Amino acid sequence: MSLKDQVQSQMIEAIKAKDTIKTSTLRMLKAEILKFETSGSNKETTDEILVSIIQKQLKQRKDAAEQYLKGGRPELAEKEEQEAKILEAYLPEQMSEEEVRGIIKTVITEVGATSKADIGKVMGAIMTKIKGKADGKVINRIVQELLA
Repeated sequence: MSLKDQVQSQMIEAIKAKDTIKTSTLRMLKAEILKFETSGSNKETTDEILVSIIQKQLKQRKDAAEQYLKGGRPELAEKEEQEAKILEAYLPEQMSEEEVRGIIKTVITEVGATSKADIGKVMGAIMTKIKGKADGKVINRIVQELLA
């Protein structure tokens, strides 16, 4: 079963179970998928493309939750965090920081990076290897730390 089919079937289950947060989250995700499919020449939504759509939605939820907390609206922040947890269930298993660090060290030696000026080369090579399996902020932080 493709990831898109999973989202569809679990949305139907959430509707039947009257789980309003899961239903609204999956409906928003379905809307993003539809928006992608109807724009441009790529009509087919592969699992890889769907993972990137989910990651984008997850980042939006986390950023919104952070902003709500700063604005003194913890109830709205909690709703965003609940939606983020629902979205995380559709992503591949995330790598540990130690695994990410090991891959980054390997990539740094492969591309011959020696300073912070080489961050772009390193990030490009890393993202092709572990896209969707680790948070971009964590990757960026580790790369900067190792190249400092």
